[in-house]
Amino acid sequence: MDEVFKALADASRRSLLDRLHARNGQTLNELCDGLAMTRQAVTKHLAILEAANLVATIKHGREKLHYINPVPIHEIGERWIKKFERGKLAALSELKRQLETRDE
Repeated sequence: MDEVFKALADASRRSLLDRLHARNGQTLNELCDGLAMTRQAVTKHLAILEAANLVATIKHGREKLHYINPVPIHEIGERWIKKFERGKLAALSELKRQLETRDE
């Protein structure tokens, strides 16, 4: 999970993930289009995202297509975010219960 956090810590890598979220299955050229980064920089960022299992690639003929893998981000949500939601949900449930009993 450390690799995932390190990969997500960089704004350029988050931007690449946003681009893949908007349109999955892009080539390197498509991902480079409109970015203020060199092709080599994009390639390095994609390698870090692949190492963190945030991006998967499939060769399609001569092209290499990049796809976002949402599983590591989901795991972060399950491990680090959901546990903080439990308290809020319990508080809302208790508030609802108190409001309903006050009306009776």
